[in-house]
Amino acid sequence: MKVLLHMCCGPCSCYPVKQLRAEGHELSGYFFNPNIHPYKEFKRRFDTAIEFAEKVDLPIQIDRNYQLRDFLWRALSAEKREETLTEKPRCRMCYAWRLHQTAVYAKENGFDAFTSTLFVSPYQLHDVMKDVAEKISRAENIPFLYEDFRLGWNEGVEICENLNLYRQPYCGCIFSEEERYSNRWKKEHKKKMKKLREELQG
Repeated sequence: MKVLLHMCCGPCSCYPVKQLRAEGHELSGYFFNPNIHPYKEFKRRFDTAIEFAEKVDLPIQIDRNYQLRDFLWRALSAEKREETLTEKPRCRMCYAWRLHQTAVYAKENGFDAFTSTLFVSPYQLHDVMKDVAEKISRAENIPFLYEDFRLGWNEGVEICENLNLYRQPYCGCIFSEEERYSNRWKKEHKKKMKKLREELQG
């Protein structure tokens, strides 16, 4: 199957690319991540995505538009809307924006399905992403290829290190940067990660 793989970054692409190719899929990468800030970090990540793609012979399309103002407006608007009073509504908005753009690009360019490296990360809201992607799939009439790549997280980290790729310290947006370095959030996140690992291994 010809699959368009949304790449949130180079490191997170390591395991999904290996797994999807092992399943026989023909892959192309698509980098669209208006959530990443500041600009130097944004550029470093799309440079790393290109570096990874070259090392594993993966065709890739890069959207180089830096959309700080659009992202902040969307994120803050999502936080204010009553209908999005769920855990981190800005994250749901961000997933939807990136996955919708991927689905549209996939449909317009003759792909059989779309998916994302976001599903490898134990730090993302996995069920929220899956729900968003499935709704977009139905709305745009293009299949969403779902796989839970999280069990390959550690293997992906090893591949990343072997390829000597830059590995970012936070998700991408300025909100996640704050959370990454907040001691209060670190303690809460450590508990969530322990629970998630137990669920995945059980």
